[in-house]
Amino acid sequence: MIGRAQSFSVLGIDAYRVVVEVDVGKGQPAVNIVGMAEGAVKESRERVRSAMSNSGYWFPATRVTVNLAPADVKKEGVGLDLPIALALLVSTGELSSERLERYGVAGELGLDGSVRAIRGALSLAFAAREGGLEGLILPRENAEEAAIVEGIKVFPVDSLRQARDFFAGEGEFAPCTVDINRAFEENSRSPVDLSEVKGQSTAKRAMEIAAAGGHNILMIGPPGSGKTMLAKRLPTILPPLNFEEAIETTKIHSVAGLTAGQHALVATRPFRAPHHTVSPIALAGGGAVPRPGEISLAHHGVLFLDEMPEFPRQALEVLRQPLEDGVVSISRAAASLRFPAQFLLVGAMNPCPCGYMGDTRKNCTCSPTMIQKYLSRISGPLLDRIDIHIDVPAIRVSELTRTQEGESSATVRERVIATREMQRQRFHGLANVHCNAHMGSRQIKKYCAMSSEAMQSLENAIEQLGFSARAYDRILKVSRTIADLAGSEIIEMDHVSEAIQYRTLDRKLWV
Repeated sequence: MIGRAQSFSVLGIDAYRVVVEVDVGKGQPAVNIVGMAEGAVKESRERVRSAMSNSGYWFPATRVTVNLAPADVKKEGVGLDLPIALALLVSTGELSSERLERYGVAGELGLDGSVRAIRGALSLAFAAREGGLEGLILPRENAEEAAIVEGIKVFPVDSLRQARDFFAGEGEFAPCTVDINRAFEENSRSPVDLSEVKGQSTAKRAMEIAAAGGHNILMIGPPGSGKTMLAKRLPTILPPLNFEEAIETTKIHSVAGLTAGQHALVATRPFRAPHHTVSPIALAGGGAVPRPGEISLAHHGVLFLDEMPEFPRQALEVLRQPLEDGVVSISRAAASLRFPAQFLLVGAMNPCPCGYMGDTRKNCTCSPTMIQKYLSRISGPLLDRIDIHIDVPAIRVSELTRTQEGESSATVRERVIATREMQRQRFHGLANVHCNAHMGSRQIKKYCAMSSEAMQSLENAIEQLGFSARAYDRILKVSRTIADLAGSEIIEMDHVSEAIQYRTLDRKLWV
């Protein structure tokens, strides 16, 4: 008798259905798994054998063939353990297949028969709903995450025996439910606030502009000036995630295995800060089994690169295409995948290797050659993709001892939300354009109208400072955001002057 179970495997950040077929036939005792199963899937034969024996079920001492359809697509992960065991119970007559084929099943088995968490539960829930299944059986750690998806019932189980009882109609099982509003409320609080940063009014202003227009930003300053503190507080002034953004962010984190046993929904803007030894694949994504990298995990949030010149040059260069397109394309012989990567890049660096060039308190010990070599680690094309370059000087003692706190994140966020709403209405109906930083040449020409004084000021700056054509577009985008914060329809000279100020640091240091 052939037993069948409905399961899923993840490809990229989406899941596809896998039909698990098990046949117990005559022959020498052996378990053969076919259907392009990778290593972890093939090892399931030993986990299933021990889990069934330790759960009190008979494992056949004959030839067992497991087929994973479709057979021409590679299967990876440990989520196929539970459906293989249940289909085997059907083959041995322990369980009826009538109910099993109407539900999706996924879960890793422990040797004692327990069911453990898997990756990509949210993607599995979407695939189960789109496939018209009645429900989904998942490990308890994954149930709340999958239950976010409306239109599909999710039943949590803790063991193989519990899963068998569910399909045998024995015992009472209630579907998992999640209060979305409560999940947002519980998970949206942040332990940090912008008011905790002493001084640095200019840098805070630049952060507000970056958040309001979705602009990438580079902070240059000596050690201890507060660059990391500012970067960590940027997500607190960004607009809150809406439900669609939270679902997409949660799906990426789920595939990466970062949500099991955690909150059901990623309700805050992600903040990713990889170490400077990160490899290009770890940053962009990929691998033998392609998974999202740091820039995709920062989707709808912030990617912070501290000590940016210390990152491998090859790793930094992989940022160029995602910064322009908002996606990462991973091409392999078997398939081409696209991971979303619409993030706000925040870089931090010292002005020189020792960190004290231009500092009035400590003398710089670096030679001009050392400084040039250090600064040239960041390429010009990458710098042109960073809209704002801001100097973050050392903090004075008088600012550190000041008791009066600055503006809170909530206050700044209100202005950012109002500015983003203006941009949302402005770009309504345009695909992949949600804020000023996403504007293309056509939108810049249409929405960046300037006064004659502003135009003359910009032309003079371009001629004198030698900005590239891409830098010209960045200045216009930042000017548009500054004008939006000021409530102005036309870009005035003051707005352009401030935007130019945020582009001169790279010329001062790199020329």
